Amino acid sequence: MHRRHLIGLFLWLLAAAPCVLAQQATGEKIALATYLKGLEDSSGLLFNYDPELLSRLEIAPAAAMGDAESLLAYLREQTGLRFTLLEGNIVAVESGQLRLCGYLLNKDTSEPLVGATVQAGSLAVITDLDGYFQMEVPTGQLPVRIRHMGYRSLEREVRFFDLENCGPVYLIAEQVLLPEVVVSEFMIRGIDKLDDGSYRIDFRTFSLLPGLVDKDVLQALQALPGILSANETVSNLNIRGGTHDQNLILWDEIKMYQSGHFFGLISLYNPQITQRVLLRKNGTPPPYAGGVSGTIDMQTETEVNPDFQASLGLNFIDASVFADLPTGDRSSLQIAARKAINELVETPTYTSYFDRISQDTEISQNASNTANSDIGFDFYDFSFRWLYTPGNKDLIRLNLITAFNDLTFNENAPLNQQSVSRESNLRQFSIGAGLHHRRQWSEDLSSELTVYNTDYQLRSVNANIQLDQRFLQENKVSETGARLGLSHRLARWLQLSGGYQFTETKITNLDDVDNPIFRNLEGNVLRSHALFGTAGLLSASGQTAFKLGLRATYLDKFGRYLWEPRMSFNQRFLKHFNLEILGEFNHQTTSQVINFQDDFLGLEKRRWQLADNDSIPVIESRQGSVGISFARSGWLVSGELFYKEVDGVTTQSQGFQDAYQFERSAGRYDAYGADFLLKKRFDQLETWLSYANLNSRYFFEQLPEPEFESNLAITHTITAGATFSARNFLISAGFNWHSGRPYTQPVPLQDLTAGTIQYGPANAHRLPDYLRLDASALYEIRLGGQTAMDLGLSVWNLLDRPNAINRFYRLGSQGQLETRTQYSLGMTPNVLVRMRLN
Repeated sequence: MHRRHLIGLFLWLLAAAPCVLAQQATGEKIALATYLKGLEDSSGLLFNYDPELLSRLEIAPAAAMGDAESLLAYLREQTGLRFTLLEGNIVAVESGQLRLCGYLLNKDTSEPLVGATVQAGSLAVITDLDGYFQMEVPTGQLPVRIRHMGYRSLEREVRFFDLENCGPVYLIAEQVLLPEVVVSEFMIRGIDKLDDGSYRIDFRTFSLLPGLVDKDVLQALQALPGILSANETVSNLNIRGGTHDQNLILWDEIKMYQSGHFFGLISLYNPQITQRVLLRKNGTPPPYAGGVSGTIDMQTETEVNPDFQASLGLNFIDASVFADLPTGDRSSLQIAARKAINELVETPTYTSYFDRISQDTEISQNASNTANSDIGFDFYDFSFRWLYTPGNKDLIRLNLITAFNDLTFNENAPLNQQSVSRESNLRQFSIGAGLHHRRQWSEDLSSELTVYNTDYQLRSVNANIQLDQRFLQENKVSETGARLGLSHRLARWLQLSGGYQFTETKITNLDDVDNPIFRNLEGNVLRSHALFGTAGLLSASGQTAFKLGLRATYLDKFGRYLWEPRMSFNQRFLKHFNLEILGEFNHQTTSQVINFQDDFLGLEKRRWQLADNDSIPVIESRQGSVGISFARSGWLVSGELFYKEVDGVTTQSQGFQDAYQFERSAGRYDAYGADFLLKKRFDQLETWLSYANLNSRYFFEQLPEPEFESNLAITHTITAGATFSARNFLISAGFNWHSGRPYTQPVPLQDLTAGTIQYGPANAHRLPDYLRLDASALYEIRLGGQTAMDLGLSVWNLLDRPNAINRFYRLGSQGQLETRTQYSLGMTPNVLVRMRLN
């Protein structure tokens, strides 16, 4: 090289050296405020800033000091803040807004991850169908946390993202055999199908269903094929022909014995704190037992939230509040509550609900000379969850849930030529608490411990003025349970898990009459011990998932063992197809029975009772199903065939209102049929059509008719709907149709002189078909910062069609035959206003 060129290169390097050195860090980070104070002493610059802006920022000091411009450039690069040099060597320090964006992908398959949470400080967004996310953040040093179920959480500072090109961000799948999504957005956004056969509803990404302006946990489940409520209540949720008591209902591993408010019209579980719901119709994992028809597993958030979030909501039924409160860097507290508002204002929704639940009860019908007055109704619920992560290996969760329903009214009638008034009331109360600990002992070994206690009470006082009688009834359930589980990954494709579970259940029933004096108190306790284990296999390609498990339960009171195999198999093939095979043996020792149809004032007719291994057997089920689905280009076609046999059911638990109403007999029922779904997504529009076929029959050998159709054999069910999603607007409409329920008619032209009704063949007739059209809309208004408002409107039964949901017969006061028909909700509007801070 020519000497002149060498001298020029040397002089250029010498001039650039301060700038180069200024942009090299020492590696030891200190508080940014401390570093700027030192620069003021050494450089003569004066930094003007808000201390709050710098409170959490750190920086590695530059290896050498350059000129002012190069120094400020270094500060901008390392912090993401704006440093502006003003007159008098004053440097203004301001927050710099950066666009954080990227595509979230699976590290192994490069597939987009939908519905992941990307959080930066108090800001949070959800990744879309392409895994894309975008948000404005104030500083490049702000930590960003990315979470997605089934993947390791990722935390890094903003400045380490590819902000220029919105580059890919990869998450690594957890090295455990967690269920994976095989069908995303099964019906609408927020409902997914997993490879273990379960359905997951994620209320963080949930869009909107027809007729529901506010999220309702148990109402949302009825959108899925094979699930409906024969009488429109969430306290009578029927999964493939099973009664509601045959569903295992869990809230953060706490077993619940009450489902709804308003005696079944509203879910008890607040969706603001209940983030996810897993529904299993078959293939239940071995750690769970107690639901021979299905399992409804509700879960709160599993990640510590570092920022404050809150909401305040009001609709035509209740007011609600929710808060997520950080209680340190490693813990957060969630609180949610709801209360009825009818004490302040009686809305059209409340009136419609009250008219629905009071049909053919002592509230609406009493003796001819007895009148009811001062009818008051109230309900509330409260949920609490504390999450604590003492280290990277431990997670501790503490839960509490309580709910209350109260109905009070006065019965007024003349007695001894005087007007007498006495109070009748009905109260329903639940409280449950649970403690959960999870520890990751090593990369391959983890343990989980869950302990819970749950209590339920149903109590009524029925005043009968004419008989000068007070009738007190109570039904109490108290259960304590503990489960310890271990999971060990032997290889990437093989995982073994197992554990032990203990459950103690006590149920008491009280009937107390003061005139004539009669008191009957029955109480039973049952303890069970169970060992369970599962082997899970996942192919290297992820296309095959197979789980085979066994549960062995010992019922100490009966000296009886129950052996229950469980399995789930999922195979993806030809890129767009999915084959699913599920099977299980299951059992339950609790069931609801009906002693009299007017128990608890006719509003609640079912009491919980324990199996006695005699007149009330342990209920056992066997079921299997096979399904196939095809998903491509927004299309989804899914079909499933199933067969279920349930043994040990009693006539008391099936709600007969005919000749078998007072029979006490044990038998079984079977159910078989098919569930189908056709769905198409057009950009912002999701449309679906589902069909369910159900055939179900009873087998009671001791009855005059040993075989006849089930009370819940609703043969054909069709639902269709569409949901349109815009940026801040959701609108949904759809219809529900199903064939009528079976019922029993009396013998025509019968002689009623004997004072009894002679019935024809059981369940030989059907009610008229059921048809309901619903619509709902939800609009989000951004109020600035992190505050938003949701405005919603829904109409249930838009056509105001009178749908008959039950029919039975009684003898009138003059000995005449009376037909009693109960109808569903009429046209019922609802309005929602919710303020959110997140």
